[in-house]
Amino acid sequence: MKKHMKKIVGVMGPGERAREGQVLSAYELGRLIAEEGWVTLTGGRNAGVMDAVSRGAKEAGGLTVGILPTRDQKMISDAVDIPIITDMGSGRNNINVLTSDLIIACGMGTGTASEVALALKAHKPVILMTENEDGKRFFKGLK
Repeated sequence: MKKHMKKIVGVMGPGERAREGQVLSAYELGRLIAEEGWVTLTGGRNAGVMDAVSRGAKEAGGLTVGILPTRDQKMISDAVDIPIITDMGSGRNNINVLTSDLIIACGMGTGTASEVALALKAHKPVILMTENEDGKRFFKGLK
């Protein structure tokens, strides 16, 4: 008999360079994910989209997982329930993508672009929440 597993939604986006609108959207997104009973997975850091989506999910009673790029404990968001220390830098992007059932990119940066490309290669569903039309065209062309 198969055990019922919760959906894991990976939300990726800029850290320190996140804009206010991206942070606000990420917070609301985290709340909505938690209300569905799904698990929120992020890069786990206490910055930008990662922190905001974790906070939204946590405040709505959801479970949050953070896949950390370094061993630096000061980088971990207080809203992450399960921090996973990889010390792999951007190599952890593979873990983010392969662990998630769905990837949502809330904003765009080089790390997020890497995760979106890996998700497309792994045939994972991807939702792009970005105002960047060039980025949207680029990723649509990769299908």
